[in-house]
Amino acid sequence: MYSQGSNNYRINFSGLGCWFTLIAIALLLGSIGLGWLVKSIAIIFVLISVAPFVLFFGVRWWLSRNLIEGNCPVCDTPLTGLNKAQTVCPNCRTQLQVTRSGFERFTPEGTVEVNAVDVTSSDRSDEAVNVSVEVLPPVDEEG
Repeated sequence: MYSQGSNNYRINFSGLGCWFTLIAIALLLGSIGLGWLVKSIAIIFVLISVAPFVLFFGVRWWLSRNLIEGNCPVCDTPLTGLNKAQTVCPNCRTQLQVTRSGFERFTPEGTVEVNAVDVTSSDRSDEAVNVSVEVLPPVDEEG
């Protein structure tokens, strides 16, 4: 069979390095103290369990302060938007500015808002009305 009978019994030390490392880490943690490790795990557990509730109620509070519901000033369509944001009415395509009081038409600076009123009598609806508009240049405030 085996001519070298005494060589069949070998001791294998290759797995002992892992055990020595684990024992060294356990001794090091034992000498420093494990209180900080337990406290750290407890703090992480509390943060993970409390964070969803804080996030949920925080978002609800923020939305209650910044979510504005109102109607479009042009077509009276019910709208919802975020405070201090610009949006477009999906019904009449009017650009709107969201404010705390509701929705207002967005007009660039220097634009004059005019409401047109029909002053023609209702019995002559077949006649056309001519309207002339004069566009004035911007006013220089320096002089």
